[in-house]
Amino acid sequence: MSDTQGPFTLCKDGVKVALRVTPKASRDKIEGLADEADGRKVLKVSVTVVPEDGKANEAVIKLLSKAWHLPRSTITVVLGQTARSKTLLVEGNEHTILLLNDWLAALMSPRR
Repeated sequence: MSDTQGPFTLCKDGVKVALRVTPKASRDKIEGLADEADGRKVLKVSVTVVPEDGKANEAVIKLLSKAWHLPRSTITVVLGQTARSKTLLVEGNEHTILLLNDWLAALMSPRR
């Protein structure tokens, strides 16, 4: 059910999302997909805040919860608390991964 080429993986508690975060950027932005050195796809996200005291993590959660129309409380950082490469857990079920895959397809489609 999950897209093995994308950043989303269905797990027992919801959907894991692989991220690459750039803090101290000029603006908050979801940039799209990027390739990791190991060949995995990750979602690239930039936030304006500094990476101290969890501020960048909170900014990432706020940005993605707004984009995905999900409550912030359903999104947590489960790996990479202090790293640029992170894994988020989005609480949900199979329906959640379908919504996220649809969102990603819309993000990646060429603008007309």
